[in-house]
Amino acid sequence: MGRRAKNKQGDPSPLLEVQENAGRPSQKKLGKRKADDVETTKRPAKKARESEGKPPKPSALKGKEKSSVKVATKAKPTKPKPAKQKQARFEDEDEGAGSSEGWEDVEDDEGLKAQAKSLFHNSDDEDFVGFEGDLNDLDMDEADQDDDMFRGPVQELDLGSDDDEDEPELPVKGKKSKQHERPTKIIPTGSDASSDDSDEDEDDEDGPITIKNMEARSRALDARAAREAELDAEEMRQAELAGEASDDDLADVDDVDMDEEGEGGEEGEEGFVLPTAEELEEEKTRGGPDVHTVQRRMRECVRVLGNFKRYAAKGRSRSEYVQTLISDIASYYGYNEFLAEKLFQLFPVAEAIEFFEANEVPRPVTIRTNTLRTRRRDLAQALINRGVNLEPIGKWTNVGLQVFESSVPIGATPEYLAGHYMLQAASSFLPVIALAPQPGERVLDMASAPGGKTTHMAALMQNTGVVFANDANKARTKSLTANVHRLGCKNVVVCSYDGREFPKVIGGFDRVLLDAPCSGTGVISKDASVKTNKSERDFTLLSHLQKQLILCAIDSVQADSKTGGYLVYSTCSVTVDENEAVVDYALRKRPNVKLVDTGLEFGRPGFTSYRGKTFSDKLSLTRRSSGA
Repeated sequence: MGRRAKNKQGDPSPLLEVQENAGRPSQKKLGKRKADDVETTKRPAKKARESEGKPPKPSALKGKEKSSVKVATKAKPTKPKPAKQKQARFEDEDEGAGSSEGWEDVEDDEGLKAQAKSLFHNSDDEDFVGFEGDLNDLDMDEADQDDDMFRGPVQELDLGSDDDEDEPELPVKGKKSKQHERPTKIIPTGSDASSDDSDEDEDDEDGPITIKNMEARSRALDARAAREAELDAEEMRQAELAGEASDDDLADVDDVDMDEEGEGGEEGEEGFVLPTAEELEEEKTRGGPDVHTVQRRMRECVRVLGNFKRYAAKGRSRSEYVQTLISDIASYYGYNEFLAEKLFQLFPVAEAIEFFEANEVPRPVTIRTNTLRTRRRDLAQALINRGVNLEPIGKWTNVGLQVFESSVPIGATPEYLAGHYMLQAASSFLPVIALAPQPGERVLDMASAPGGKTTHMAALMQNTGVVFANDANKARTKSLTANVHRLGCKNVVVCSYDGREFPKVIGGFDRVLLDAPCSGTGVISKDASVKTNKSERDFTLLSHLQKQLILCAIDSVQADSKTGGYLVYSTCSVTVDENEAVVDYALRKRPNVKLVDTGLEFGRPGFTSYRGKTFSDKLSLTRRSSGA
């Protein structure tokens, strides 16, 4: 295969010719001279074929490289030939390179092309159209490569296709601002049952959020919220029916051997036994229980407390289950036992677990459009163009937007610096909506820093009238002043007085907003330090301060105001001590004051009685919602 023999026997000559040439030189020498005569034209190509396994010289590749280039560029850009077929053709070419068969009679370039064409007889003639003229102009310097490259696997040219060019580039989403994963659910809720449906609905929403489809998506959110509310209501009805099951309903249940059940009613989790107070204390001295043990115990306690008559163990009281559950909640979620018990007492058992779970989840990022600078639809479009994924909060507000994802810092955009919006929790819109200040009025915000509610009121008043923005902490008035200037509020007067000095400082206001200092138990997700730094003394002092402030706020209102005469009291706490108890105290101390409806369509009515305390029936007009 490799080297061409010098004395290769030529074609047999006729017998007569052999006899005539008997005295002449041998046929062997004559063949050598003929080879020398054509050495200048054919020897370089033959040397390239003779040197198998050696790097060929640049000139030796001239004839071979032309045929190889045709193979590499043969495939049409839109319809490449199979690689297997190309490999077979390369093997044929290699065989020709290693022997003289098929090449010894080639005299010039035209014969070389015809021979290469015969080797690729399976290919279409049109495949070579447009390439032959270019092949003669190829720079042979690019052909100075090892001969081994022609023996490796064929690499197809990826020239793309029309489909790839028409396919749009997918946008890159920003990172979600998830701080940590939500802990394992202790009790499944109706909202969890519908989470899969909501995910499917979100997947069905096509395209990015724009001004055109924003209203439609808002309606879809409202419909989804209505479905979730129906599921929650159905779950509560089922829980009530389960709680009303009497002993007669359980009479048809087969008797179960008490030894198999443990000590009492139906067995819950296998092997569960409620620990005694001594065992709990001993467990604490050893460093606390295992997380899985706590979760298991909490699930069992919630199950038993949901239907105590049916599931309680024999000889164990309800208070034992409650104390065990509170202790486990404190250790599992990181509360001190005093605050865990205080918050647990506000809700039914299942809702209490939901509340503690909700405090572990970061609150949604919401912004309020500053209507003094722009409109919500213009702001939304500008932020969408910057890569922000957002949509309206709901029908109850025409200035709120919820931000889901953002590829830019939402607190450092040009729109934010220009005062087009304010980073503000959605729940803090509610006090201002309830107060509803009118243009041209005199309004007081007794505890206004950092200015979210103050600037909201200024926008509703359209920069008319006057808003007195007061805060007792002088250091906090710096951020208040900065936000007032940034949002372009020209009717705001910033001052720093103790709220209890009003109305001695100034009075006669049409409307007063008192967002009182509080414990912050409604915004634990924003400030986790509340879990451990609050004690009974803190709640006593705060409640006393709030009662003083609400009386001064009432006295600051102008009773005969033609347009107002309203006071809104709000806190970011969920405890009764700081809400219903304070309002009830104000009603008793100021008999000329009466409660009116807030105008808010959501939120639960306030307590009229709590743990032996009875309040005014009018307190049902108050609303309990998430912290402001």
